[in-house]
Amino acid sequence: MSGNARFLRNIDCLVATLFIATTFIATTALAQTPSLLVLSKSDHTVAIVDPANLQVQARIPSGPDPHEIIASDDGKLAYISNYGGPDSTLNTISVVDLVARKPLPPIDLGALRSTHGLDFAGGKLYFTAETNKIIGRYDPATQHVDWILGTGQDRTHMIIVTSGLNKIFTSNVNSATISIIEQVSPPSGGFTPPGGPRLTWEVTNVLAGQGCEGFDISPDGKEIWAANAHDATVTIIDVTTKKAVQTLPIPVKDANRLKFTPDGKRVLISALGARSADTSLVVLDATTHKEVKQLNLGGGSAGILIAPDGSRAYVAVSMADKVAVVDLKTLEVTGQIDAGKQPDGLAWATKR
Repeated sequence: MSGNARFLRNIDCLVATLFIATTFIATTALAQTPSLLVLSKSDHTVAIVDPANLQVQARIPSGPDPHEIIASDDGKLAYISNYGGPDSTLNTISVVDLVARKPLPPIDLGALRSTHGLDFAGGKLYFTAETNKIIGRYDPATQHVDWILGTGQDRTHMIIVTSGLNKIFTSNVNSATISIIEQVSPPSGGFTPPGGPRLTWEVTNVLAGQGCEGFDISPDGKEIWAANAHDATVTIIDVTTKKAVQTLPIPVKDANRLKFTPDGKRVLISALGARSADTSLVVLDATTHKEVKQLNLGGGSAGILIAPDGSRAYVAVSMADKVAVVDLKTLEVTGQIDAGKQPDGLAWATKR
């Protein structure tokens, strides 16, 4: 083979390799691009939305009274709480196949009723059941609830599970508390079962404010911020000491959800009680605790979801039947999504 022929063959191989690598990277990026899931409480649907162009790709039945939604780690399934209120007879969690875009048979929780808050961690679904004053865990592999724990609090509403699975946090609306639930070693002494001491759970209920509902954990894991709907305040709780360290006034009516930005620098709080002329979203500085900006989104607002890269916030403006898109650099509204009537719960689904 001549030198020129060998050179041309090497060039062809290099081009082919670059093409394959580029195709693989593009395909992987496409597969990992998240879809935005939006629940419509009035339409009883979940919308799958392309967050890039804000277009609805599909609408799927969500089951009765949908409030919160979470996706499985692989992005193939969505789980939806069928709430109905704190004394509801509803005892199901709806399941949606996001690949086939169709509803699946719901999860029957038997005597557990009024599910609301959801989280997905360690391959399992965690949920609250207000009527029973408990949190529970559902294993999709066995299709059974494999663990429950009582909080002893009224209206255990929202739930966050840490990645290590050893800490769980809940907001308890009517008890005005935040529960810090930790897995700990049992006290020394007494009977030791075969195989050594078994870990147990310790529940600490920290007083927050009246109507505390929306809450979040700072990205560094050091603080809990809880929005108190009836007091128009935010309670800041130190995770290590399990004590409230500060209460801040906020200029919103019926605070509903609270979210940190991924960099931990700002906190967004929505106002479900806002009228069309009122502030429906307030942005606070997480370090100084000072107000950064108030936004009027056109009505009472609920769910908040922030893009993983921190560029945008999606806010369910329930009373105006839209999801507002807020640029987190300029803090201006840059678009809206028409995903159904009375939008509320929002979630990301990333296919892996």
